Amino acid sequence: MKQISIWVVLVSFFLVTHLAYSVDDNVRQSLVEFLKGMSSNGQIDPSFGWNLTSDPCKDNWKGVTCDNKTNNFVKKLTLDNSSLSGFLDASTLCNLDSIASSLNVLNLTLNKIGGVIQADLGNCKQLTRLSLGGNQFSGNLPGSLAMLSNLKQLDISNNQFSGDLPGFGRITGLRMFLAQNNQLTGEIPEFDFDNLDQFNVSNNLFKGPIPADANRFPVSCFLGNPGLCGDILQIKCPLKKKKLLSKDQILMYSGYAALALVIIVALIIVCCLKKKKVEKVEAPSPKNKVASVDDVVVDKTSILTSTEFKTDISRSEFSLNSESALVSSSLIVLTSPTISDLKFEDLLRAPAELIGKGKHGTLYRVIFENGMVLAVKRIKDWTVSTDEFKKRMQRLDQTKHPNVLPPLAFYCSKHEKLLVYEFQQNGSLFALLHGIPKGQNFDWASRLDVAAKIAEALAFMHRELQGDGIAHGNLKSSNIMLKKNMEPCISEYGLMTVDPQESSLDSNGNSLIAVQKTKDSASNAFKADIYCFGVILLELLTGRLVQSEGVELTSWVQSVVREEWTVEVFDKSLISEVASEERMLNLLQVAIKCVNLSPEARPSIDQVVAMINTLKEEEDKSLILYEP
Repeated sequence: MKQISIWVVLVSFFLVTHLAYSVDDNVRQSLVEFLKGMSSNGQIDPSFGWNLTSDPCKDNWKGVTCDNKTNNFVKKLTLDNSSLSGFLDASTLCNLDSIASSLNVLNLTLNKIGGVIQADLGNCKQLTRLSLGGNQFSGNLPGSLAMLSNLKQLDISNNQFSGDLPGFGRITGLRMFLAQNNQLTGEIPEFDFDNLDQFNVSNNLFKGPIPADANRFPVSCFLGNPGLCGDILQIKCPLKKKKLLSKDQILMYSGYAALALVIIVALIIVCCLKKKKVEKVEAPSPKNKVASVDDVVVDKTSILTSTEFKTDISRSEFSLNSESALVSSSLIVLTSPTISDLKFEDLLRAPAELIGKGKHGTLYRVIFENGMVLAVKRIKDWTVSTDEFKKRMQRLDQTKHPNVLPPLAFYCSKHEKLLVYEFQQNGSLFALLHGIPKGQNFDWASRLDVAAKIAEALAFMHRELQGDGIAHGNLKSSNIMLKKNMEPCISEYGLMTVDPQESSLDSNGNSLIAVQKTKDSASNAFKADIYCFGVILLELLTGRLVQSEGVELTSWVQSVVREEWTVEVFDKSLISEVASEERMLNLLQVAIKCVNLSPEARPSIDQVVAMINTLKEEEDKSLILYEP
């Protein structure tokens, strides 16, 4: 009896574990129904192994690839050249969440499947590769296909599709689009042609001009479309005739014009009334009145605002003040012999050039008569008292690191806060990565070196200023400056106090501060620096902007990694130089840990430094090993 009970326990355990790690019955049923629809007479070839009594993942169903960790999620259906016919029943496949949420690849090329494509196929939103080429599909493509935002490869070639293409241009990550040998009509839509590696729409019924960005593809990709025109085909596009307006349109536009006229007249009247009120209220100021510092700065703020939008000159120049003499003590010079004799009025009189404008202020290059060039930061919308600002600047002046750019002087009043830095001729990391030419001569070893030095500098500042609660607050690639020897240095440290509820991109889209509200806001501000450093690592690895056409870099990277297309994350220039893929992957993992949405889950800056230095040591050893 004891032996029987032991066997019962063992068998029960086996059944429980087997069921726990088996594919769901609904998934098995849906897959079988899906293949039946594409099988001759609805009978599945027994050699495929697709049946209701076996498991797709454990019993090696033909063409089925499952998640290699859990082995109970179907990731790929690769049934190319499998003598399939019938029709594609997308509803059985993509209307079941457990399939739609995991299926990455659907490959049905080189079969004899016919009929139309159902809109349900758009529910398989995790698809990265959809290959339907070489079949007998017909009819219009459903608009839902354009909602497959994760698609990297789309092949609908060699079928009988007709009608206009849906808006595939909205799929920003698309790398391959093949639609040759169909009966598609209309104009070629605007794809993200710069991101496409393969593109072919030959032998269709397309008409109209070929998009200018598509000219980088061979002429063979457009042949066989009698209605197409463009330089690449050596066919001039006819000028479009202006359409005459209908009576209804004339009446509609006339109504708009009348309404606009009424609004303009009303605005003029309101402005005139306000002007009269102001003239009555304002009293003439005495001629001998001496302007205060704050008055001058406010006046000059209006000058700055107006000169920033000049269009008749190639650069925006201004003079902060050319009339008022101010006391020299208004500018507080820190421990810097370079500008020990600099007076505030000198700073106001010097011509300056606008070189950057962001969410938190404006940056100018100020040139003095003696040839000295400084960078001046005007901070806006920072409600901090003058005393607190002075204490913060003096504390920052006491904290020195070779890879942190210190302020040379500062000015603080009720209305203005100015900071003076040494101007860095080589620009910023942002310009090096995203300028033209993009990332020139910026190899993998140099990028890793930059990452290591920024991390060490940030770790030093965090250790020194943790007790003061001074984090960077606005860390981004445009605030990483490059010295004369291209050594990176963190700029604008501690100029911003981060709102613990803030989570937004800056106006240039080159930084993301993700700070979530917690009881310890100061501690969380340091965690925000970790997040922003992680974003910089992603920029170094991908060469991409933090935000481009509405797509955030962190979200894009995580979606690509999740779909197991990780290599596509990396900058093409790094791939072409055959950089160490293993070390790039390891640095990518560090970056992903840093941009975790939970501040508590992010590593400390010291842990980040240790991880990057380990990679740096491995890289240095490999360089020594392969030196000639």
